[in-house]
This record gives sequence, C-alpha cells and structure tokens, in this order.
Amino acid sequence: MLCDVCTRLLVRLRGPLCGRCGAPTAWPGERCRECSGRRIAFSSARSAVSYVGPARAFVGGWKEHGLRRAAVQAADLVVEVVPRPAADVTTYIPPDGERSRRRGYHPAAELATELADRWELRTVPLLRRTRQVARQTGLSLAERRRNVRGAFEAAAQPPRRVLLVDDVYTTGATVGAAATALRAAGATSIQVVTFARAVR
Repeated sequence: MLCDVCTRLLVRLRGPLCGRCGAPTAWPGERCRECSGRRIAFSSARSAVSYVGPARAFVGGWKEHGLRRAAVQAADLVVEVVPRPAADVTTYIPPDGERSRRRGYHPAAELATELADRWELRTVPLLRRTRQVARQTGLSLAERRRNVRGAFEAAAQPPRRVLLVDDVYTTGATVGAAATALRAAGATSIQVVTFARAVR
C-alpha cells in the first residue's frame, strides 16, 4: 500500500509524548496542554504516526477507496511504534451505519483484528452505537464532544482491561465517549491505540 519512500516519510510518534493522550511534547509528562484539566475516560492513548503527508493519503485510500489490505500494513506500523498495551481483550469503535455499509467493511474493526493477532488477544465487539451522529469533519473540539456524547453503550460486559482501537485520533472525542461507555459497564483501564493521530 505504501512504497518505501512514503513509508520512510511517515512521522513516527515515538516520543517524548504526553502520558495520557499521546500528543508529542517537548518533554515527557503526565498531562499536556491539550488534555490538562479535561476529564478523560481512557487511561492512555497511543498512535503510530502523525496524520500528515503520506499518512493522510494512506488513510483516505483505506477508508474511502476500498483498500482493505491497508489494515495489515497499518497494524505492522502500529506494532513497530507502540508497545503492547496491558489489556485482556481488544475492541473497536463500532461502525457508523450508512457510511460503513457503503464501504462494505469497517477499518477500525479490521485494524483491531490485525493487532489482536499480533499481540495475542481476542477481539470482541464490546460497543454499539445508540444513535447516528453527524460527521465530525469540520467540527470544533467542543462540537465534536457534543456530537458523540452518549453515542455509545456497552454491547457486552467488558473485562477489567480493554484495548480500544480506532483508525485515526483527531481530538479524542470519539474514543473518549466510547471509553466512558466501557467504564460505565465496568472496565477500569481503557488503553486507546490508533494508526494515526492529528498533531496540533
């Protein structure tokens, strides 16, 4: 999916990073300016690459143009950069109805399955959507949070430690809402892993 040149151009997020949201920082710390003072339901978030340059084109082809094999390469890059999380099971942000039906597959679920194979975990669909939400593209951080608030609920009893997978971390609103639902159902540690992350 990615040639050698584009693979080398990917900006790996190896650190230093915020201990909570995984944003690149000048030095390691528990909370960065981006997540300081916020109530965050997940324990930590980590991503393989910055969502710029070749990563944007790669994700666009994967999500919108049917390049299903991209999940394999995305998982390889995640494993290269992100240490194996301490988790009992892997789950993913559930599909969003009409958009997923048009694609015919769900990138987050495929990435979760690939990572589970590499990290020797089970993949279980622990979440479901309670309603349709508007597209997040173009929304401010506050609007994104309102858009997804209460949009998820547990579909099954989660174990104590959950690895929550999505394709891209933009503001953390979606994974935050999903983690809130998992915590409400009994999970005590939710580690978020995504292929790419928007860096502000």
